Amino acid sequence: MSVQSLTHLIPAYARDIAVNLTNLAEETLLTEQQKWGTFLACAHAVGVAEVIQHIEAISAAILSDEAADAARSAAAIMAMNNVYYRSLHLMHNQEYASLRASLRMNVLANPGVPKLDYELWSLAVSAINGCGLCLDSHEKVLRGHGMSNVQVQAALKIAAVVNAISSVIRAESARQGPLSLTNIPHAAQ
Repeated sequence: MSVQSLTHLIPAYARDIAVNLTNLAEETLLTEQQKWGTFLACAHAVGVAEVIQHIEAISAAILSDEAADAARSAAAIMAMNNVYYRSLHLMHNQEYASLRASLRMNVLANPGVPKLDYELWSLAVSAINGCGLCLDSHEKVLRGHGMSNVQVQAALKIAAVVNAISSVIRAESARQGPLSLTNIPHAAQ
């Protein structure tokens, strides 16, 4: 599978999303591992089967097995952390913020890839999951380790586009039944 095969799943009314996907797949602000790990973590965070399958296939040629597992683990651990920490942030009773979380998250100490990459993936997933506290925390670490604001922005754009693709495909699936290349009016490439 290729990026083009994923864009073919996007209907014509969402052409902008297909163009953004193509542009982000070609961007050079991030390393290939950072970029495709972000795509993979975001696909797993959103959880739409067709998007996961396409991005898994595309990223398999770029990411080592260890890096792919790390990207998946970023989606998994942030699924937990984003709900917990977003809740603490939203609650008026600050007593909960002083309590020990007691949630296992050992993967954060040794994710199997450079810490910077893992932080980037965690930031992107946190954007999808809407946790401002986690976004601020991961962005601070990234910027503290020399990542530029445009590199952080690139990860946020990947998160936004993967989320949009997933939303469109989920909606089309609900509207038409399962998607295939034969029943979608393709976006102009």
